[in-house]
Amino acid sequence: MSLPCRLFTHQVICTRSVFIEMSTRLGNRRHRESLDLADRTCCVRHCRRVIKSAKSYFQFQGSTAIVTVIFLHSRIMAAQTKKQSMYEGSEVQIFQLYLQHSDEHAEILRFLLKCLPKEFKRIATDKSNLAVLGVGSGGGELDVQMLSILQSVCPTLPISADVVEGSTELVANFKALVAKTDNLEKIPFTWHVMLSEDYKKQVKDVKKYDFIHMIQMIYYVDNLTETIKFYHSCLNKNGRLMIIVGAAGGSYDILWKAYSKELCNETITPYRSSGDILASVKTLGLKYEEHCSSYTLDITECFDPNSETGQRLLCFMTATDDFSRSFTPQIRADMLNFLRTKCSTEKEGKVYFNVCLGYIFVHA
Repeated sequence: MSLPCRLFTHQVICTRSVFIEMSTRLGNRRHRESLDLADRTCCVRHCRRVIKSAKSYFQFQGSTAIVTVIFLHSRIMAAQTKKQSMYEGSEVQIFQLYLQHSDEHAEILRFLLKCLPKEFKRIATDKSNLAVLGVGSGGGELDVQMLSILQSVCPTLPISADVVEGSTELVANFKALVAKTDNLEKIPFTWHVMLSEDYKKQVKDVKKYDFIHMIQMIYYVDNLTETIKFYHSCLNKNGRLMIIVGAAGGSYDILWKAYSKELCNETITPYRSSGDILASVKTLGLKYEEHCSSYTLDITECFDPNSETGQRLLCFMTATDDFSRSFTPQIRADMLNFLRTKCSTEKEGKVYFNVCLGYIFVHA
């Protein structure tokens, strides 16, 4: 579109997935104020209202301004499903960078190697075969480790594995990992490429499992208590439901609760810690065991605005597509200061984010 001089282009990010671009020749300051109002709109449900208001405003003014609105319908559909499947395309890259930069999987694996063998021995008592369900398994990095542990503990028992994962890209990564992992060719896999909520709705004859794990995915379900109730109902005798999540009082819990208004939107609503999981488990009257572990994440680069790694880490930690453009400059500055002073420790010029994980084993 060709316009005379004094072209003003304003890009508005709504729910970080829907983009509205308004291009107008500025006649007076009120045009800018109208667009700034749109800029503060951060929910999908308001997008149509923003567009309608913008159009009405310029029509009412009788202005010769030209308003171009680009509304990406596919983006809004993606935003509606993103709540439980947030890893596609660039998001997978950000997720993989986080895993490479952090010790999260290594820390979880250390715990699993120590704890799972005895759990698997209990689970396998009087069993002729074992069925495992992974919910939100991602690329399967931890799943293949757990299945290998299970094979070593129960070498004579047939094992089957079901996987519920909404990301097609991560499922493809999982399948590739299975293909190159020793002994897993003996395990038949059933792939459910869908969200947890869809699995709950679509499954007709509920299959029973001996071990169900939900690792860092419980944040994305609609109803926490109902989700735990459903998967608990899928357990066989002596079965275990293992939920791994950020620990109550940990730095993620502190950050997300301090900035719940800014962070809890279409992706995570609300943030849930191990304390919230335990509250639901107790409400259901279920028997459980709780464990915890911790590690630190070097986030020094997050304070360098020119560091791509730092910006991507911030995107993952705040569940945003673009941290630098998702908040006002003041909120970004406050959040970074909060990360440094309330959630981290500094040592030898480095800033280390304190990560605490909660492991909850719910008994059948």
